Amino acid sequence: MIFDLDGTLVQTERLKAISYARAAVVLRPDLSKDAVVEAFKDVVGLSRREVATALVARFGLAETAVTRVAEFNVTTPWQAFVQIRLRIYGEMLADPEVIRQNQWPHNVSLLKEARRVCRQMALATMSYCPQVQRVLDILNLRDQFDFVASRDDVERGKPDPEIYNLVAGELAVTPAECLVVEDSPAGVQAALAAGMAVVAVSTPFTQKRLHESALLPEHLIVDDPARLTAVVAEIVASSQ
Repeated sequence: MIFDLDGTLVQTERLKAISYARAAVVLRPDLSKDAVVEAFKDVVGLSRREVATALVARFGLAETAVTRVAEFNVTTPWQAFVQIRLRIYGEMLADPEVIRQNQWPHNVSLLKEARRVCRQMALATMSYCPQVQRVLDILNLRDQFDFVASRDDVERGKPDPEIYNLVAGELAVTPAECLVVEDSPAGVQAALAAGMAVVAVSTPFTQKRLHESALLPEHLIVDDPARLTAVVAEIVASSQ
């Protein structure tokens, strides 16, 4: 079984959305943080560059951001925006209690149950390695995985299947043997493209787009956490 991290085990997508919103307000104090958080739902699961570029364009941040490029030794407005956002996000992650309060109990419970019965476990996330390790350490989840793949390990982010192909290769299993737990359309698309079975656990940031994407049958999109264990058991049973 392969788990995503952001939005799946931890509500880091929520924290990221807040950090992007705060960074946008730094550049444009007239903006509504709530509007930026809402806009983040349209780009959740994409690469950092794609998210930043989309928000810079949508909220007209380039003019102010370009004045900050020298400060961060970067060359483009979106990079300056990212650096402001990373500073804010780092401050949020510095508080372990913030991470603990934002874990998804239903998915973490599934992870621990799966650890007991699955032959191998892996994590495939578009977060960068230092952030991944910090979150896993805070939640005492580091020893739950046989292999952890992060954004540092691949050239192309989700929805490209590269990270899932990497995991299968490292675990020496075929894609058909893998069940992926994801929360975003980009993640689902990546796992499907790798030839893996997928169950999507929706969040407030991904629910609407998951259903609209038609990537999965409706019964494989879990909106109610109480259904999660039964849906996963059904997938496992059907593959045997």
